[in-house]
Amino acid sequence: MPSPAQPDPAAVPDDAAAPEESDAPEESSASEESSAPGDAAARPVRYRTRHTTNYEYGDGVSVSQHVVHLGPRDNPRQTCSSVTLTITPEPAVREAWLDYFGNPAEYFAVQEPHRSLLIESVVELEVTPPEPLEADSAPAWEEVRDTARVPRACDAIEANEFLFDSVMVKASPDLAAYAEPSFPPGRPAVEAVLDLMHRIHGDFTFDSTATTVATPLADVLAHRRGVCQDFAHLGVGCLRSIGLPARYVSGYLRTHPPPGRPRLVGADMSHAWFSVWCGTETGWVDLDPTNDKPVDADYITLAWGRDYDDVSPVRGVILGGWGHTLSVQVDVEPLTD
Repeated sequence: MPSPAQPDPAAVPDDAAAPEESDAPEESSASEESSAPGDAAARPVRYRTRHTTNYEYGDGVSVSQHVVHLGPRDNPRQTCSSVTLTITPEPAVREAWLDYFGNPAEYFAVQEPHRSLLIESVVELEVTPPEPLEADSAPAWEEVRDTARVPRACDAIEANEFLFDSVMVKASPDLAAYAEPSFPPGRPAVEAVLDLMHRIHGDFTFDSTATTVATPLADVLAHRRGVCQDFAHLGVGCLRSIGLPARYVSGYLRTHPPPGRPRLVGADMSHAWFSVWCGTETGWVDLDPTNDKPVDADYITLAWGRDYDDVSPVRGVILGGWGHTLSVQVDVEPLTD
């Protein structure tokens, strides 16, 4: 299905254009201690998630158009049973489709004057824990690299498109140099990417004030500070720089309250991690450098793409507004424990 028409950006004042979470990415500051150990989760977990985005504009908006990625994709480890997307004011136009990467997406246009915009997504789904990751289960990383460069099987052909530069992640000698210690000759691909994840977690500091969505990846590498979006981009950039296919994944991370404390409604946040193709037999491996762990049943996948620009939860343009305030609340509620 063709992409919906967009208004001419030149017709929108610079300070009125509102690419939603692009200007205020939602991040999880959860450390590895804040997630419960994965040894208790060998069975599927059902979740209800609620993602609320609220804009309050400084002046009236005459028309707004947005594209959202707020419905989770089905994949081998998760199945969605229901999605309800509520938008206030009611849009005059709505159209849902699967984007190029197979992610559920929806376009909408509000064509009446408004001073606020409320977008709420409520999802119910089931997440199955992946099989335990065996560090020596994949071929040597050079073999995976060579297979991806000259793909013949369908999965390798699909992986090949994640080798190339994208809007926010470009391969570089500096990224390759950072990755190099994790990838000595002959090392199994899974073992190597796990080591890269550990090194990113150890070398970089989570700092929500250090970057914005526009911060170049080179600056993140130089200053060694950022948020989960930056660390996911860093992993993707390192892997592409040495010839391994890698993609950016957006979603949610269930957080666990301290022992004896109740779960706080609305305390969860959006999250991001990277996924790397480790050959035909192993397939894609999802790793979270922010929390230094492979993805498990605590993680809910919304979308994947080449980088954040492909899968921003909400983005759009408005006519009018003259400034806005943005508030976002995410709740990840387990329905089974």
